[in-house]
Amino acid sequence: MSIDVRRCASLDELRRALDAISHYFGNVQSEEDAEQFAQWIDVERMHAAWDGDAIVGGAGAFAYSLSVPGGSVPAAGVTVVGVLPTHRRRGVLTSMMRAQLDDCRERGEPVAYLWASEDTIYGRFGYGIASRAAQMTLARERTAFREPFAPRGTVRLVGLEEAAVAFPPLYERMLAQRPGLTSRTDAWWRTRRLKTGPRSPAPKNLALLELDGDPAAYAIYTVKQDWRGGSSAGTVEIVEAVAPEPAAARELWRWLLDFDWTSEFVARLLPVDHELHWLLAEPRRMQLQVADGVWVRLVDVGAALAARTYEGDAEVVLEVADAFLPENAGRWRVSCGGVERTTDVADLAVDVSVLGSVYLGGFSFAELARGLRVEELRDGAVGRADALFRTRLAPWCAEIF
Repeated sequence: MSIDVRRCASLDELRRALDAISHYFGNVQSEEDAEQFAQWIDVERMHAAWDGDAIVGGAGAFAYSLSVPGGSVPAAGVTVVGVLPTHRRRGVLTSMMRAQLDDCRERGEPVAYLWASEDTIYGRFGYGIASRAAQMTLARERTAFREPFAPRGTVRLVGLEEAAVAFPPLYERMLAQRPGLTSRTDAWWRTRRLKTGPRSPAPKNLALLELDGDPAAYAIYTVKQDWRGGSSAGTVEIVEAVAPEPAAARELWRWLLDFDWTSEFVARLLPVDHELHWLLAEPRRMQLQVADGVWVRLVDVGAALAARTYEGDAEVVLEVADAFLPENAGRWRVSCGGVERTTDVADLAVDVSVLGSVYLGGFSFAELARGLRVEELRDGAVGRADALFRTRLAPWCAEIF
């Protein structure tokens, strides 16, 4: 029997499509789970794979705006992708990915991006690793700063309602500075980012830093207490800490790392160029572990490349290959003046997944050329391309969606 992929048309179909990925997490979606998920995603943005009357796979997409160098672009935040084990190796995922990417183009979303549960899956659909994420584990006795300072701000613990008003503008300021961040609706803030979930092991604490009476930074953190030999040995996990200005970052992290009754601080999603590298007296003690962050797929190469800005006055002609969406293939001229198709001689030959990797500035053409992922067709082209695509800050996605 053939597999039919189509958009979900009801809350019940959404629930059944979510069960494909939930199967691998050892749970089954309830009506309440589906209703909650529908607060963040349009039902029709969930594609379901049908085998007769049974839904055997699902692939969803949040309607996001993605921060890119110099601006933002409408983007699909791909999520909850899964195929039941009974239907593996039958082309179900490929069919869902094609339907989803076609849907993105129809909706005017030039970019799709995701967190990959397994890094062997999405490259064949044109996604490229676009950022890195760092995990910190810092012992309480190793939190001294290189340069002591006298804090001038005030930190208050606030409730959900105040946080829902004060935190988003600070996040928006950071979003304007750093590529890779995702727009958030009010419902997302209130019911997902700030609210403690029913399966959360510890409640979320919401802290607001004010400088001269104005909101300057915020932190979301949890506390897990433990006792060893009669002494406290807990863990403070920083879920998210956002400080748009360096002075605010220094004050916020000093306050967080002075937490009492704990033995370590954990932060799982930090940008790789985080301020703590330079604030801490012993940055090595962070024990940073770096892994891949978000993966990016240029759904419409021309529109995606035109949505971001470039540096300098050079230009480069890219010969792009795209086996999964062949309408993207061809030669594209990129310069500060714009992006256009061209028949001129190409400078570099790349797969579309390479463009996903360099799009946010997380990786360079030179790095990918050393990994034999870029072919330099004209001398000096790699350097010109890197000068164009250079960014001031590393891309960062603050949460897994």
